Amino acid sequence: MNYFSSDFKLGILGGGQLGKMLLAETRKFDIQTYVLDPSSEAPSQFGATKFFRGNLMDFETVYQFGKMVDLLTIEIENVNLDALDVLEEEGLKVYPSPKTLRLIQNKGRQKDFYVENKIPTSAHQRFVDINDLKKSLEKDELDFPFVWKCAQFGYDGNGVKIVRSTMDLIDLPEVECIAEQMVPFKNELAVIVSRSVSGEVKTYPVVEMEFHPEANQVEYVICPARIDEKVADKAQKVALKVSEAFNHIGLLAVEMFQTENDDILVNEVAPRPHNSGHYSIEASYTSQFEQHIRSILNLPLGSTESKVAGIMVNLVGAEGFSGPVIYENIEKIMAIDGVTPHIYGKRETRPFRKMGHVTIVNQNMNEARRIAEEVKNSIRVISNPI
Repeated sequence: MNYFSSDFKLGILGGGQLGKMLLAETRKFDIQTYVLDPSSEAPSQFGATKFFRGNLMDFETVYQFGKMVDLLTIEIENVNLDALDVLEEEGLKVYPSPKTLRLIQNKGRQKDFYVENKIPTSAHQRFVDINDLKKSLEKDELDFPFVWKCAQFGYDGNGVKIVRSTMDLIDLPEVECIAEQMVPFKNELAVIVSRSVSGEVKTYPVVEMEFHPEANQVEYVICPARIDEKVADKAQKVALKVSEAFNHIGLLAVEMFQTENDDILVNEVAPRPHNSGHYSIEASYTSQFEQHIRSILNLPLGSTESKVAGIMVNLVGAEGFSGPVIYENIEKIMAIDGVTPHIYGKRETRPFRKMGHVTIVNQNMNEARRIAEEVKNSIRVISNPI
């Protein structure tokens, strides 16, 4: 099929920053792209061929949107899967498939899937709600400490909490949840796997993630990860095993723990472009966003090798600021060689909201990491005081 400068229409469910960065690639290739998102302020509203506002969880909205396009993909997992089932049955190509999304959308089901497929992961228990979890504690069937996760709709550190005592259970929402065993680990790692319709598979280098201690958000993504080659090889193999088990089409970001004993345990996955791959826009021969387009359109996959060392710094709203966004000192970081800011197009900031990211590329990893620290300490995402 001719996708380029043609009547072919690609649909994307979700119009956030991931959609915005996907649109940079579809514009590059001149592929007509329709986007559906519930927000009138969605970052993708300006880059799409056509932008539609609507509820991603509403059957009829998603179904009617799918009828307008020739192929449908996602930039967020929380979409109406029943509508995707019907669209797929009617012949629409949907990547990743609703079957894959069903396994991933619910974190409890996702964890069960790892156990069933002998994929290494931390021990977990599933609960109907927080009261069910409390009963398990009373019966000594669950021990402190553990990691509490809501089963659905968590994102960017929301819906995750380390629980060390009953006091930490206060104010947790009454939703389906899981409790994961705490894992002592050296590093949090990630591998992005791309798989095309015809089965071509490529992996990106292992990246290392440094997290904000309070917000539970990634602060830095470092590529390549500063780990032993044997550990990196093990992480790649685990990621490929996960990819094969899910049989996904497109990208699959596999987040992992490197334990104190250098074992690899899978934390969770995302079946789409991911924060851990943003460095690839500047540092890789083929960015994760271009690779996703290539894989779902069954085009040859591009090289996943890095040209240089790459570090990504997340730009999140500073504490104590809510309102129209100001990027303080952005001109200061733009004066540094190898530094590229990406602004997501969200007009309103609030504490810890993802507002953009900055990529730092350098031939020398240590220098890239030093500059990343300088960037982090220079730029602030604030608003005017009221």
